Amino acid sequence: MGNVTRREFLEDSLAVTGAAAAACVVPSTGGPRGSAQAEFSLPDLEPRDEPVRVGVIGVRGRGRAHVGAFKKSKDSEVVAICDADEAVIGGAMKAVPNAKYHKDLRTLIEDPNVDAITVATPNHWHSLATIWALQAGKHVYVEKPLSHNVFEGRKLVEASAKSGRFVQHGTQARSHQATREAIAWLQAGNLGKIKVARALCYKRRGSIGKVNGPQKIPENCDYDLWTGPADLVPLRRKSLHYDWHWDFNTGNGDIGNQGVHQMDIARWGLGCSGLPDRVISCGGRLGYDDDGNTPNTLVTSMDYGDQKLIFEVRGLPTPAFKGAKIGVVFHCENGYLVIGSYSKCSAFDNDGKEIQTFRGGGNHFQNFLDAVMSGKHAKLTTGALEGHLSAAACHLGNIPYCIGATQKLSQSDTPFGSDDDANESFARFRQHLVKNKILLTDGFDLGPMLQFDSKAETFVGENAQLGNMFLSRNYRDRFVVS
Repeated sequence: MGNVTRREFLEDSLAVTGAAAAACVVPSTGGPRGSAQAEFSLPDLEPRDEPVRVGVIGVRGRGRAHVGAFKKSKDSEVVAICDADEAVIGGAMKAVPNAKYHKDLRTLIEDPNVDAITVATPNHWHSLATIWALQAGKHVYVEKPLSHNVFEGRKLVEASAKSGRFVQHGTQARSHQATREAIAWLQAGNLGKIKVARALCYKRRGSIGKVNGPQKIPENCDYDLWTGPADLVPLRRKSLHYDWHWDFNTGNGDIGNQGVHQMDIARWGLGCSGLPDRVISCGGRLGYDDDGNTPNTLVTSMDYGDQKLIFEVRGLPTPAFKGAKIGVVFHCENGYLVIGSYSKCSAFDNDGKEIQTFRGGGNHFQNFLDAVMSGKHAKLTTGALEGHLSAAACHLGNIPYCIGATQKLSQSDTPFGSDDDANESFARFRQHLVKNKILLTDGFDLGPMLQFDSKAETFVGENAQLGNMFLSRNYRDRFVVS
């Protein structure tokens, strides 16, 4: 992003909240290297005989798929929908004409005729809506990322443990046969030791345009409700909807949008059951000047002690890497595994010869219903804790970039120091930018190496105070995560 925009974001949105945000971070109850699911155990519930009555929150985009899936299943019926913008509900209401419409998600959550809710709102609402629903005794299917920041994700995990209800995180690869078999095959050692997992989000993203001042809020939208726990600020982009992804106030950029799927697969394959010990990032919003303030180009290196995870975001045109644009490549002693889709994964030897293929789909929505109907938590493929760890890793990937300093692309061939894998990613990152007519004299932002205490879920050491500012936010009255 442009350096001025980033600094304005830091000063206006975070500087005044840093101390409070750092104070809000709470310790986790488990260690960073133990089994993620062993952090807490949930007692099974009584099985159900009747279909699950579902309320869907957020129906302009992804929520439409929620409506379709839960309408289709014999184990559920959609009895309510909710959106703060009444103008976008037409398609959902047509699909389920007998469903009750709520403009305020709080009235849906309070509805005794709703057994479970699904959350397909913008990111800044995911955790709070889920926590409120759990406190009301509802089961929850929450879209990725589970949280907008690390603190609220941990609070959601705590709420899940306290309620005993089911929480399914929308990283659906966990329910796909091909991905599950490929990860099991990898972890059985069939390619030898994993050297590094490289997660890729090469997804073309154009400019969202640039406006000269505040824009009019859509007439049928309750902007206060839409904003919820985020900062209530004037709309300064052309579109309220979808482009919120590229504003740190409401979204997390592509590492936390599409990328959380790949982060989850990479963590899963590596067996990382905590958060990284160290993280460093570089990137920028490059190739155009618009109203977005999240990076469209990013390289993040995460050190998990005995494992390494590198994440690459590219929003400008780019070729695939090892046959994948949106996927994960596990580089191993005896070859590499490419998970380029959830339903087909391929393993190769060191000469590039394909040696194993995995195929098969899955139904993440139905997995959620199967668990709720049976009352057995073991049936759920992606619970609250796994969702938290994958989302939080994405947030940690953004933080060094946000506090980074600008340098020229030509300034260094090794901005990641002795991290050869990250420097190799940077070399391709730079070549990619040059091919997109970015000059070597142009700047990008390189963050410091940040040390992280995975057990306490807080930064430590040099730059810790600045990094901890990003672990939470100042919540507005009536929309406080606690």
